[in-house]
Amino acid sequence: MVSASINLQQSVHGADLPDHFQIRSQLGEGSYGRVFEAWDTSLCRAIAIKQLKQGAAALDPERLIREARQAAALSHSAFVKIFSVAGVGANQAIIMELVQGNTLRQCMLDRTLNQAQALEIVDQIAAAMAEAHASGLVHGDLKPSNLIIEASGAPRILDFGLARQINPLANPSSMTDHSDGTIAYMAPERLGGQPPSVASDIYALGAMLYEMLAGTRPFADLDGLALAAAHLQSCSSRWPFPPEVPAATVALVLAMTARDPSVRLRSMAAVRQRIAALSAPDAPAATATRRRWRGWRGAAAAGAAVALLGGALWLLAPLQRWLPAMAPAQTLQAGMEALRHYDRDDSLTEATATFQAILRQNPRQASAAAGLSLAYSMRYNGDGRDPALLAQANASAQQALRLDDQLALAHVALGDTLLVVGQQEAALPHYSRALELDPRCLLALIGKINSLLTLRRFDEAETLLRQGRQMHPRERRLADLLGTLRFQQADYTAAEAAFRLSLQLDPETVYAYANLSMALLRQGRGDEALQVLQQGLQVRPNGRLYTNLGTTLFARADYAGAAQAFERAVSGAKGSPNDYLKWANLADALRWLPGREADSQQAYRRASELLAVQLERTPDNAVLASRMGWYRVRLDDAAGALKWTERALARAPASPDVQFRAALAYELGGRRPSAIAALIRASTLGYPAHLIDSEPDLIALRRDPHYQSLLLESAQ
Repeated sequence: MVSASINLQQSVHGADLPDHFQIRSQLGEGSYGRVFEAWDTSLCRAIAIKQLKQGAAALDPERLIREARQAAALSHSAFVKIFSVAGVGANQAIIMELVQGNTLRQCMLDRTLNQAQALEIVDQIAAAMAEAHASGLVHGDLKPSNLIIEASGAPRILDFGLARQINPLANPSSMTDHSDGTIAYMAPERLGGQPPSVASDIYALGAMLYEMLAGTRPFADLDGLALAAAHLQSCSSRWPFPPEVPAATVALVLAMTARDPSVRLRSMAAVRQRIAALSAPDAPAATATRRRWRGWRGAAAAGAAVALLGGALWLLAPLQRWLPAMAPAQTLQAGMEALRHYDRDDSLTEATATFQAILRQNPRQASAAAGLSLAYSMRYNGDGRDPALLAQANASAQQALRLDDQLALAHVALGDTLLVVGQQEAALPHYSRALELDPRCLLALIGKINSLLTLRRFDEAETLLRQGRQMHPRERRLADLLGTLRFQQADYTAAEAAFRLSLQLDPETVYAYANLSMALLRQGRGDEALQVLQQGLQVRPNGRLYTNLGTTLFARADYAGAAQAFERAVSGAKGSPNDYLKWANLADALRWLPGREADSQQAYRRASELLAVQLERTPDNAVLASRMGWYRVRLDDAAGALKWTERALARAPASPDVQFRAALAYELGGRRPSAIAALIRASTLGYPAHLIDSEPDLIALRRDPHYQSLLLESAQ
């Protein structure tokens, strides 16, 4: 035993350790350092000694010690206490606390964590990292093997600051099993060569939360460059979550692991706020969980003393140098993945750039041309409404078909260019052809169902929806379409259920929050609608959410609040400045604010101008025609209002929304009997009574004895 102790003492090269430190054992070794357990005979306590290996040139010893000194100033109990530094230069060693327990990796292998346990661990780590970030320090290598769970259940954070010493341009001669342990929790921007940051620490913690909930890390079947490429090109919304994980918890993970660091939760404090919101409502369940948690903590007490430097890290060079060699299918998949999340910031811009890059390398890539067309159509249909986008979408779709007329995606692309301008009948054959070529083509299913819904061919849409959901049971866009179908059928309870399912499948999609709020509003549940909209706006501000917020406030006679929301909806930042409907909503709200009459008229004119462009392409669209009738009457164009209103009624007499807008147009145009008949018809078809009662332009009509009499008769 004496000779072994002497050899270990000598292995701490040149550290000039004090005589009262007795080396007992080596705890761990990585490619650039060793950790030893020692006994401090002076203070009678066990300690850990960490020292760089000789020749670890990739690390800056002086900087390592400087950061160790900074880390020593951190007071949170989760950080390993640093006692002193021994030696000089590359031979320096850090004298630190010896932590007892098991790594989080070992704990997860031993037993499954429930949600409360996982959130408790993440909350404590976030509290510690919030202090470090406030001091200007980032960790850079948070992962389960760098976290120790003590007997008390408290997590401890190891290797603070070491990852910042990694030279991103280093070229390792080999890769070890430990390298994947770092890559699996490394944010995409870090894989692309960016330095560690607050955002990358949040990503790593979110990836660990996912693993604790799902029982496995993302892309567990991949390693090395394949694992890095998967993290770089994919996004966390595609990670499969167990069905028992609540949607709000899924939303937290996705908010922490967003591919774009600018849309992640901005701070560890924000992470803790979201966890507090998840944990607060269920105190009894939390108490029971704490009892189970104590049992789980006990398992950590049996673990060996751990204060590892960490395994050999893959000193990952920026992946851009490898990307040109990747298979084109991988890049194409990244573009399609961005399209799938069309409602997220910059996703369509990212998709456009990806497909353009493919086409620059290979102009005959039909799939990329079709994908580019889809991106342009989505941008046009979203916040753009720019005719140039529509022209580009059509040109790209035509190019895709010329290159490969047997490609289902090319037919979908051409169908979408027709659908976004309201030519549903013309779009249907293209979607049908795509489904003939590929019966499982999701985008073809979505396009065809959308066309059928717009044409009010509900039975056909429902049959296709049933088939699609059997093939794609976890596709949230099909749940959205089911909700839209039920909404159009005035079955608002069923619409609510479908939109809630959509949010359960993907809590990050803001359109589902907007849809759900409207279903709640139609049921007279305005307070719940507001709560849903606020949740959606916390996920991501969006023009559709602001529109629905304005609609909800308008129904509560909060015209000032509604006008503010609608102004955001038409803004260039997060809104849709070329969407006629949003301008009309703004005009409606401004009309009730003193001194804003001129602004209201200007907004109606803008809405009418934008809508006229669409009506030129689809003059028989009943919804658009009914809205034009409404706008023309606001602009004192009685003849134009009557023309468009009657055209709409002729095309869709069974639509409650068309009948309601007709009632408004008739009433404001001085045609009370026609207005009463249309309003009674809207009510009979299912237009909500509370929305009729809250419409200020119909106050006089609702007091009319003839209306009261007919309303009573219809109720009987």
